[in-house]
Amino acid sequence: MERWEKINAVTSMQSYISQHINETITLAELSRSADYSPFHCARIFKELTGKSPFEYIRSLRLTSAALKLRDEKVKVLDVALDFLFDSHEGFTRAFSKEFGITPYRYSKSPPPIRLFMPSPIRDYYLTLNKGDRNMEKKISTQTVFVQVIDRPERKLILKRAANANDYFTYCEELACDIWGILCSVKEALYEPIGMWLPEKFRPHGTSHYAQGVEVPADYSGIVPEGFEIIDLPPCQMMVFQGQPFEDESFYEAIEDLWEVMKGYNPELYGFAWADEDAPRFQLEPQGYRGYIEARPVRRISNI
Repeated sequence: MERWEKINAVTSMQSYISQHINETITLAELSRSADYSPFHCARIFKELTGKSPFEYIRSLRLTSAALKLRDEKVKVLDVALDFLFDSHEGFTRAFSKEFGITPYRYSKSPPPIRLFMPSPIRDYYLTLNKGDRNMEKKISTQTVFVQVIDRPERKLILKRAANANDYFTYCEELACDIWGILCSVKEALYEPIGMWLPEKFRPHGTSHYAQGVEVPADYSGIVPEGFEIIDLPPCQMMVFQGQPFEDESFYEAIEDLWEVMKGYNPELYGFAWADEDAPRFQLEPQGYRGYIEARPVRRISNI
């Protein structure tokens, strides 16, 4: 099989798993979704994701179960059955092995844990081949929605790198599994972000780019090992949101929005860039909502 045939086949299997995570999934069904034999599907899935199909399904089910235990008042046994575990005991063993805490303890006081948050494997390879314009569908950002929002005083749980300047170099340096931990923080004010840190928020020898999640100013919960927590003052952010895009075109959606932001003059609307006030940040690119990025501003006049 050619490389992109493998990538598309594995992406189809990932999509099938996501849509049927609460149902019994067989290798035969996965192979039909990818249109290849069961043997080849199992082999290429492990080759590209690092997990066998059933290891992948198990990890994804355990993460979905953890989020349900975190966010809903449910019984451990009910969650175990929802995600096709045969018994309370079997679910507890699997959950404890995956996350280092029993599901009962987690449901009572959920600490940050390393959730399994896979992206379509096609997105990963498009990232590696982001310069290959023949592999991506060209889009053009014609309309961008812009608004100014207020951010309150808050704290930021973040994981720094040493040299990263963007998402791609960050993942090369630290891998891409930080997101799962950030998504598990129950007290998060907003969804996790990738960010570019101003100098005043960067200790010497640390990277410009980092990933983190904002929590309330009075947060006193657990800070995951290897992460740190810092204070962020109140600020205003100018948020740019591009048009929806096809998921495989996420890199071009980012570049298109950057072109708009580069030529944007906030002074026409009574604001000035205030890059030292707070981190500039990006949200996870999701095609249905368009790419979203925010840059700090200060008001300079009343309009």
